[in-house]
Amino acid sequence: MSSAGHDPKRHQDWEGLPPIPSIPLSEENQTHAGPGDRSLGGLVREASVHLSTLIRAEVELARQEISAEVRKGLRGSVFFILALTVLAFSSFFLFFTAAELLSVWLPRWAGFGIVFLLMLLAAGALAFLGFRKVRGIRKPERTINSVRDTASALRPGRNDPMDSGDGPGSTGPDVQDHLGGRRPESVR
Repeated sequence: MSSAGHDPKRHQDWEGLPPIPSIPLSEENQTHAGPGDRSLGGLVREASVHLSTLIRAEVELARQEISAEVRKGLRGSVFFILALTVLAFSSFFLFFTAAELLSVWLPRWAGFGIVFLLMLLAAGALAFLGFRKVRGIRKPERTINSVRDTASALRPGRNDPMDSGDGPGSTGPDVQDHLGGRRPESVR
């Protein structure tokens, strides 16, 4: 630990990253005589600027942390890929040994043929399992619906907050579902 109470190793993790914008801890514009001299609009504007800066800083910090961790993970995964490559090449000797072992009881060609067929069956079974898993991938329905709802809520000219954007006078999906698919009298 350093005399300032910070972990020096932790400081090294952040070296090379760009600075993140932050909210000033003191007033930016100190020409005011006091806090009572500012207008409500000025205070709201300043608060919205600070909130916007805070949100951007949080998003930027998250992006930088995630990208740094992903880089570490990628560097580590290279070693796993190399280990799997060595394992795959060494499996050749395992199958060769199994074929030679079978050739003690069977002709040599039969031992190698049996090992080859077992390898084909294993590859086919793994390919089938992989196909079943990939076939089960679906599009992210909840995310798509959430983005559509957000876009329709932010669409200009929208008067009714319960409107799903399906057309004029729509009651939205929740109201229609609750009423068994019927529209209320006030909307008909």
